[in-house]
Amino acid sequence: MSSEHKLTAKYVSKLLPRRPLDSHKGDFGRILVVAGSRGMTGAAVLAASAAMSSGAGLVTLAVPRSQHPLVASQLLEVLTHPLSETEKATLHPRAVGEIEDLVQAGSCDVLVLGPGLSSYPATRVAILEILERVDIPTVVDADALNALATQKGFLQKKIFSGRRAPAVLTPHPGEMSRLMELCGSRVQENRSGSAQALSRDLGVVCVLKGYRTVITDGSKIFLNTTGNPGLAKGGTGDVLAGMLGALWAQVCIPSRYTLETALNASCLAVYLHGLCADLALRETTEQTLLASDLLRYLPQAFRKLKS
Repeated sequence: MSSEHKLTAKYVSKLLPRRPLDSHKGDFGRILVVAGSRGMTGAAVLAASAAMSSGAGLVTLAVPRSQHPLVASQLLEVLTHPLSETEKATLHPRAVGEIEDLVQAGSCDVLVLGPGLSSYPATRVAILEILERVDIPTVVDADALNALATQKGFLQKKIFSGRRAPAVLTPHPGEMSRLMELCGSRVQENRSGSAQALSRDLGVVCVLKGYRTVITDGSKIFLNTTGNPGLAKGGTGDVLAGMLGALWAQVCIPSRYTLETALNASCLAVYLHGLCADLALRETTEQTLLASDLLRYLPQAFRKLKS
């Protein structure tokens, strides 16, 4: 296994994208968030809000059609788009073509896929088709990981070997155990080794969440040094997914979408995400910290890294 490196403010600050004086919104990435279902629109709103608050130029949130009015009423700066839905108000396989149309129209540089999509069988089919057919840089999170876990061994490899664009997978230990068909204790006993193995097998960047989140491209391994137990709460992962998508687009301003830029953006997003939680403890507690609180502390976190 490769040696591990601890993420530090000095290292991460060098990854922070600069914003030239003559820039415009198109310079900072167009993020498409495909998320939400009946009862889980909060995940979609958190992910899209985090992407917008992390510096993306434009963010579009695409949700099942009946849920569209709910999210549109909560988001002032984010574009919203209704998608075909099942009888359970979850993503329908017909939505795959609609998402392809959005991408072909030039409204998407990075896709954030998964928060709150549900594990409804037809939706799982849609998610897997998106991974196979929508070949753009993708953050694979939450229910997208659960759908991927239904594809065992070589079927997972087939999906990612058929893609030209890189991907970042953001599992928590439970999702990781399902993806690798391992018991949770084995994943936790060797977190870095598990993340590195998944990354190498699929050719992706893996962000294994939890205490000392592991970030690896299969070669380099970084351990995060920010964050606290207040993050062990629903919604915080949705915020991280949105942040990661937005920062990936910005890290790529002078470069291209590669595993290297995916790794850099993941390190930056994870560090900032944890830093928001640490800063929040000045006014709240680990028990009372909410995912939405992280968004309020993003300005302080960015300012601290720049100082």
